[in-house]
Amino acid sequence: MLKKMGEAVARVARKVNETVESGSDTLDLAECKLVSFPIGIYKVLRNVSDQIHLITLANNELKSLTSKFMTTFSQLRELHLEGNFLHRLPSEVSALQHLKAIDLSRNQFQDFPEQLTTLPALETINLEENEIVDVPVEKLAAMPALRCINLRFNPLNAEVRVIAPPLIKFDMLMSPEGAGAPPP
Repeated sequence: MLKKMGEAVARVARKVNETVESGSDTLDLAECKLVSFPIGIYKVLRNVSDQIHLITLANNELKSLTSKFMTTFSQLRELHLEGNFLHRLPSEVSALQHLKAIDLSRNQFQDFPEQLTTLPALETINLEENEIVDVPVEKLAAMPALRCINLRFNPLNAEVRVIAPPLIKFDMLMSPEGAGAPPP
């Protein structure tokens, strides 16, 4: 067990060092068995955090992200958080004024993360395979850049299905009413 943990820590350190040394705008920590965003990474990336435009934390075991994460990486354009255990976002997600795409699919959201509706550059929201019933259709309709929101495999209420289509100017992907979970 300790050996596996050591390998996971070494893998994260290697990926972070690659980002710093190469001057890359991408930090890929997918499938690193993270339960939280390692605090030490903030120190290592402090001189380059403004240059990071894409972070992938997909398929980890994250239950939450901190406000520090959102404010440290305020220049993000893309954030991939699919396949975790997230159920909410911190209010400081509003610091991500340049964010164009966020993937929150296969998490545990029961409530639509309404803070996303305040992001002026946001074009794509993926919330597929969560437990969302209600969606703030009017707030989404007012988002200037939004092009697509994926809500497939969520137990959306009938009201959302009826109200949304005439109000929105973007693609809203929904499963047919009564559709179950996707095949494994």
